Amino acid sequence: MRLTGAQALIKSLEMQHVEVIFGLPGGAILPVYDPILDSSIRHVLVRHEQGAGHMAEGYAHVTGRPGVAMVTSGPGATNIVTPLADAMMDSIPMVVITGQVPTTAIGTDAFQECPITGVTMDITKHNWLVTDAQDLPRVVAEAFHVATTGRPGPVLVDVPKDVSNALMDWYWPAGIDELDLPGYKPQTEGDPEQIRKAAELMLGAARPVIYAGGGILKARAAEALRELAERTGNPVVTTLMARGSFPDRHPLCLGMPGMHGNYTAVTAMQKADLLIALGSRFDDRVTGKISAFAPDAKIIHVDVDPAELGKVRRPDVAIAGDARVVIEELLRALESLGLGPVGGPSVSGDRSVSGDRSVRGDRSVRAGSVAPGSPAEGRPAIAPWMAQLRAWQEEFPLTYAQEEGGALKPQLVVEALRDATPHDTIVVAGVGQHQMWASQYWKFDNPYTWVNSGGAGTMGFAVPAAIGAKVGRPDKMVWAIDGDGCFQMTAQELVTASAERIPVKVAILNNAYLGMVRQWQELFYEERYSEVYLSPDLPDYVKWAEAMGCVGLKVESAEEVAPAIEKANGIDDRPVVIDFRTDAFEKVYPMVPAGASNSDIIVGPSGGEGGR
Repeated sequence: MRLTGAQALIKSLEMQHVEVIFGLPGGAILPVYDPILDSSIRHVLVRHEQGAGHMAEGYAHVTGRPGVAMVTSGPGATNIVTPLADAMMDSIPMVVITGQVPTTAIGTDAFQECPITGVTMDITKHNWLVTDAQDLPRVVAEAFHVATTGRPGPVLVDVPKDVSNALMDWYWPAGIDELDLPGYKPQTEGDPEQIRKAAELMLGAARPVIYAGGGILKARAAEALRELAERTGNPVVTTLMARGSFPDRHPLCLGMPGMHGNYTAVTAMQKADLLIALGSRFDDRVTGKISAFAPDAKIIHVDVDPAELGKVRRPDVAIAGDARVVIEELLRALESLGLGPVGGPSVSGDRSVSGDRSVRGDRSVRAGSVAPGSPAEGRPAIAPWMAQLRAWQEEFPLTYAQEEGGALKPQLVVEALRDATPHDTIVVAGVGQHQMWASQYWKFDNPYTWVNSGGAGTMGFAVPAAIGAKVGRPDKMVWAIDGDGCFQMTAQELVTASAERIPVKVAILNNAYLGMVRQWQELFYEERYSEVYLSPDLPDYVKWAEAMGCVGLKVESAEEVAPAIEKANGIDDRPVVIDFRTDAFEKVYPMVPAGASNSDIIVGPSGGEGGR
């Protein structure tokens, strides 16, 4: 069968079971847009190419399938560089197709030419410049394989216009053996000797902490993680990228560690004698001053990317492999050493779409109801450690003070949203104070319900990512919790949501500032507020929302919060934007100052227990 390169490209995407493409056409990619009219693939027309990339990321976050974006050459390609960098940092599977000037014009500074494969070499797992239409099916198959295997990540396929127009003989690679990927062989199974060493360390620890990172979610390992925690009785911290991988209401969950983590999670890692790092990369926002991080802890580090092992902290046991596979191997090794399965029923709950066990948002798990399995001989008692953790939780809870008639606290808004929405609501955050409050005060009991920009910290992420998440999971309620600074960067994508009937909901925590920057200027720059004030009334968010086809609401007091959320939850035929006018000078606590030790954590504004 003879096809044009453009037809072959679209057919190849169909062979990969692509359901949706987020994109914006232009001259160099125009030939590829024509066969979309005859394809089963849905196309979502964005208003800016950055939006296409973040939508693809949001889609991938909640489905586990690669998000696909397609843009033209030159500025179209450079506009999607930020989402590529974002996806690379957070290990998000994404396939980006860019148009390119004809092969005969490459290197001549032709109209809208950009060497995008060179530009993106360091922010993609791999990229391809296709110079022969006959290669397109193979290249597409390779792109999806690379994006979704090993450590997931973004890839880019650059297609010159003459390649799109050229004829080729259709085929589809029969299997991985027909792909041209020399040296690319991701390791999934852990080394048996290292697995046994890790199990022995776990059985010898008196103050263990499981340090769960985003790799747990990428590996579909939430259920395996839960079994490991319940088998051993070891407490779990979940990083910003791992929220939901272990239920927040589980008695073994300590919550989020790091710069704005809760006191117990941060201090538990500092005082641990063993950290079991699973799919986590010892990010600087988690470790603080690395030389002072967890000084007495031995380290077990499990990661599918061997480059992460020893990159920041030298592990005592390093295991390269898929997190789910390695955890299952650890469970078998623990059993062989005498730590059998948990006796009696484990904590029950719903099953998420991915098959991971979860705990309903309206069902709290009784603290102390989970005990480790049959004890291994000679294992130290961890009961004193757990008692200390419980004491810290009681002494240093997350706190804030909502005064009657006072300025609206953003934490109250997050709690009100949490309590008024289904337990499996998908929450998407931008970057800044609102992101931290969302992670702190929401209860994530289900995997794949938290979407945010972690490593890159991309402002403007929330609105388009929420749209992508809703496209991927139209059966779920999707709330974006955004800041006024972030919202202004990509709000135009709500036009896309309105036109495409994608009913996302956006809560703007509007404090009229670039809040996190202002917080740092207040604390570390002697309150010299340089270029952070945005104004509470410019723009008018309600009118802007209405102009984009959304329902716009404004809330100025605590009493108005619940009714506005109830009204928003009842609207399902268009997007909704709520402008919550929040306290301009509320800060995120706890906080570990940049470059400081985690032992120097500031719990509240006075350095003590915090607001209330």
